[in-house]
Amino acid sequence: MSAGNGTSAEQGVWVAPGRVNLIGEHTDYNDGFVLPFALPHRTSVTARLLPGPARWVVSSSFAAEPVTIGPDDLVPGRVTGWAGYVAGVLWALTDAGFTLPGAELSVGSDVPVGAGLSSSAALECAVLTALCDLAGVDLPVADRPRLAQRAENDYVGVPCGVMDQAASTLCRTGHALFLDCRSLAVEHVPFDLATAGLAMLVVDSRTPHQHVDNEYALRRSTCEQAARQLGVPALRDVDDLDAALRALPDAVTRRRVRHVVTENQRVRDTVDLLRADRLRDIGPLLTASHRSMRDDYEITVAQVDLAVDTALAAGALGARMTGGGFGGCVLALVDADRADAVREAVAGAYADRGFDAPVAFLAEAGAGAHRLR
Repeated sequence: MSAGNGTSAEQGVWVAPGRVNLIGEHTDYNDGFVLPFALPHRTSVTARLLPGPARWVVSSSFAAEPVTIGPDDLVPGRVTGWAGYVAGVLWALTDAGFTLPGAELSVGSDVPVGAGLSSSAALECAVLTALCDLAGVDLPVADRPRLAQRAENDYVGVPCGVMDQAASTLCRTGHALFLDCRSLAVEHVPFDLATAGLAMLVVDSRTPHQHVDNEYALRRSTCEQAARQLGVPALRDVDDLDAALRALPDAVTRRRVRHVVTENQRVRDTVDLLRADRLRDIGPLLTASHRSMRDDYEITVAQVDLAVDTALAAGALGARMTGGGFGGCVLALVDADRADAVREAVAGAYADRGFDAPVAFLAEAGAGAHRLR
């Protein structure tokens, strides 16, 4: 965006990060616990106010033509595709009673789409942060994740939990975000890989992160039905897993519940280790999380299983798929001097199986949404 004649209050650049979830998969919509951290990959929104009647002109580096959104489009489902996430934020803000001036929004991003790194939440949170600053919206930062989640749930129609939006908004550099998805209480837990002589290798399996045949929604509905059968508000309230499993009528539901309950405990155990400065010791919990996703929640695919198994065989301290499943990325906690060897081992295993070559990068915990300039 050119500087134009506007003041700094009328224009600027805002960014929000993608995220990886260190541990705690499919626990968020069960009112459970998660532990994400923000990536260096970010979505940016260059924005300026527009005079005249409210309208929002949205362009993107990954779309051929801009999209103009008017007040009549602020109806759930009216705008589709990538611009629907922008319209969803506009709708959620106006539905919450805020008056928004017109604006021009230009979107760019290096968050990989379809890799399970929460590119949609990064877009929502960058747009939300820009609009709040541009319009002087008095919306506390702690309240923004729920509003961004509502945009995705109720406007776009994706039944995601609140973890992605919370991570993209609230994370701090050098920390993982311990989030209670019921209360939105947060704790910034130290997560300094370099000081511990460690690295986090993120392997994009190059298998598009797709909720195959609406499997994500099916997992969620199964959990909600199980909670009703068990007489608890959500699966995070299950205290006696063995008794709960005996009370459930079918094997599939029992597997789903076992994953959620044990995954919540793995998050708590990981946080305890990080508080005690025992970062190296979280590896087995990451691996146990993956096995639970593979065997009980049944959301992994051959490429991510191969990446996990190969990373472990090559010396990783722990490895797991991250994200909603059916593709996406794998995390491997490694000694810093082993990162290249693990990366090469996974690439070689993919080549041997005829899979598309994976893309791997090192990730450190970054900052949440903020104004860049």
